[in-house]
Amino acid sequence: QLQLVESGGGLVQPGGSLRLTCAASGFTLDYYAIGWFRQAPGKEREGVSCINRSGEITNYADSVKGRFTISRDNAKNTVFLQMNSLKPEDTGIYYCAAQTIPWGLACSTSPRDYSYWGQGIQVTVSS
Repeated sequence: QLQLVESGGGLVQPGGSLRLTCAASGFTLDYYAIGWFRQAPGKEREGVSCINRSGEITNYADSVKGRFTISRDNAKNTVFLQMNSLKPEDTGIYYCAAQTIPWGLACSTSPRDYSYWGQGIQVTVSS
């Protein structure tokens, strides 16, 4: 049984930081590129970042470049999203997912390329 579980979310003030963790069970995480997505109230799910299987290639949405960093520790079956300089517009439910539709040697930030999803975790950036 494949499972992805997010942790590390919560409430933070603007300018603060959070580190999200995506832990896999039931499969070896390094078999997949992993993406982070978010969904704000009233909006569609959007890609935030992704990392390829080896960890050598990463992609970021323009809105988070320079503030967010994705990384993975395949030995621990874990992927991280370090979020710094958080803004209110970063608020939403964050999901990690495993990419199942190939996208070359890199990774995709399109939700349609992902089949295995975590349940999501709330991130709220507010004063």
